[in-house]
Amino acid sequence: MKSMIALMALGAALPVSALAQTSVNIAETAPIVTLNVTETVDVAPDIATVGTGVQTRAQTAAQAMRDNAVQMDKLIAALAKAGIAKKDIQTSGINLSAQYDYSNRDGQPSGPRFIGYEASNQLSVKLRDIKKVGTLLDTMVEAGATNVSGPSFSIDDPRPMLMQARATALKTAKAQADFYAQAAGYRTARLVSLSESNSGGQPPMPMMVRAQFKADSAPATPVEPGQVGSSVTLTVQYALEK
Repeated sequence: MKSMIALMALGAALPVSALAQTSVNIAETAPIVTLNVTETVDVAPDIATVGTGVQTRAQTAAQAMRDNAVQMDKLIAALAKAGIAKKDIQTSGINLSAQYDYSNRDGQPSGPRFIGYEASNQLSVKLRDIKKVGTLLDTMVEAGATNVSGPSFSIDDPRPMLMQARATALKTAKAQADFYAQAAGYRTARLVSLSESNSGGQPPMPMMVRAQFKADSAPATPVEPGQVGSSVTLTVQYALEK
């Protein structure tokens, strides 16, 4: 008991810092460099997507829809005759709304005047022959289309382009990491993490074309497809090693 009391007294007399001393060995970790690398492969597009449709007006909603259906049937038949496969024609929107005239007559304020119903039916059409896009735009108008938008160009299968962009991006990232390693006095850079985001065969913005009525002898609406790009962005981390 006397010995225990003596030890307790000695412990109480020691500085608090002496009691808290702990030996911890932390392994040295290699510096990490994080890189964001984007590579884009540009090629000529092989797909064009065009929006088209018809609008009709009538005094009754039912008549507006009936008239619209007749015009839309003509448009779809013309697309089929032009060689557009059924799988490449998709309804993108159908709308029916009452129309009013809000203008003031004779300078006198008046309420809105009902003028009928407007029906619209819109299609998204995929064109697989880029060289015939201008001719097909004119075909749509001649078949009764009252609006045309696009085309938006893309690649049907962007996977080969993405593979090429990945390979180039990874080589670029490794070259940059090795540069940083050597510049900082390290021997090499070792890949420790990698993540990807990509954009496959899509243009930044769709090209807008205004289709116009024309005589049979006039040239087709000019369309220039240019090129579209498939981009890959890699976020990579390299450990710099001695």
